[in-house]
Amino acid sequence: MFWDWSYTWEIMPVLAEASIVTIQATVLGFILAAVVGLLLAILRMSAKPWVSLPTAGLVEFVRSTPLLIQIFFIYFVLPEFGVTLGALTAGILALGLHYGSYCSEVYRAGLENVPRGQWEASTALNLSPYHTFRDIIIPQAIPPVVPALGNYFVALFKETPLLSAIAVLELMQTAKILGSETFRYTEPITLVGLYFLVFSLVAAALVRRLEYWVKHRWS
Repeated sequence: MFWDWSYTWEIMPVLAEASIVTIQATVLGFILAAVVGLLLAILRMSAKPWVSLPTAGLVEFVRSTPLLIQIFFIYFVLPEFGVTLGALTAGILALGLHYGSYCSEVYRAGLENVPRGQWEASTALNLSPYHTFRDIIIPQAIPPVVPALGNYFVALFKETPLLSAIAVLELMQTAKILGSETFRYTEPITLVGLYFLVFSLVAAALVRRLEYWVKHRWS
């Protein structure tokens, strides 16, 4: 038969458990991306060329190479230099660094959109760079870029199946294993598609709520 409902109900709990790994990779990867992206954006805006130019080169290099290659490099090549990471840790690190480079451009656009007078006023008040960014610049730069960051959050979530290449038991890898055991791929792959659809819609709704909260909290 084309679709076996009994088999579908049997594998749903297994896929639901695997979805926890997918969500974990997404959330931790994006937190890392958000932090790394902000740091890269600030460094790239430095007035010192020996700071801004290497940072710009690093961002462009990461953005111009495939995420899958970066996952392989971190998991298979770094151990040659004495850095051995677990599969999930390597996957989260790759996701965070890859999307951190994209988030840095979003942050940079927001930071450069802050009126120049705000920077000059901070200098006139003799504020330190830390307090300038924390109290003056970032509260004005972040709200307009939340929608773009949210888009990258959803995009990162949909990239997590790439972690199956290093045997992370996320949704797609679990579905492939189930299919290989029973030679029935229709049900597990379809369910994975539905899981991703539901989670993507939920994530998009949460991003809209966050956008609304940030807009009214920092307005």
